[in-house]
Amino acid sequence: MIDFITFCDYTGTFAFAISGIRLASAKQFDWFGAYVVGIVTAVGGGTVRDILLNATPFWMEQPSYLIVSGLALLFVIAFRKYVIRLNNTFFIFDAIGLGLFVIVGVVKTLDYGFPMWVAIVMGTITGSFGGMMRDILINEEPLIFRKDIYALACVFGGVAYYGCTLLSLPSALAQFISAVSVFIIRILAVKYHISVPVLKGEE
Repeated sequence: MIDFITFCDYTGTFAFAISGIRLASAKQFDWFGAYVVGIVTAVGGGTVRDILLNATPFWMEQPSYLIVSGLALLFVIAFRKYVIRLNNTFFIFDAIGLGLFVIVGVVKTLDYGFPMWVAIVMGTITGSFGGMMRDILINEEPLIFRKDIYALACVFGGVAYYGCTLLSLPSALAQFISAVSVFIIRILAVKYHISVPVLKGEE
């Protein structure tokens, strides 16, 4: 039986891969190109995190993440009528992956003995950098650099996890609350058009 953090890891991989493949399809990528974008979206943030933690990138130790990304491609192909045509599909899967990956990044960083503030930073990197690489590959302005509440949602999720640990909540519950908080913030920010003020240059 897999633990909750492993469940988050694989579910986040699947969700993020779908979000990348969904956007690649809008750019008329072929199947292999879409698969590459899906993989980069799914493992990009975790790869940067592991390099900073001086750890072997997680996907190099087992092929399951590449397989899960392949399953995501098959899912999009099989249900493309629904997945590709629905405008909110990308947003939902991206928000799910974001929340789950923040937890994976925070927990792994703490397991390596780093303090909580580093874990929050690494959680944010794990959640947001894959999407940034995805957007660069498909020639879009990265979400993290726009006024959308994206990376800040990751930061809030990390802070929420810290708050749960201060309350001595069970680890699985703290992880669940943190992941859900990221997802809810993304949903509310988009629904109610909440954004970070734009830094304007000289007019």
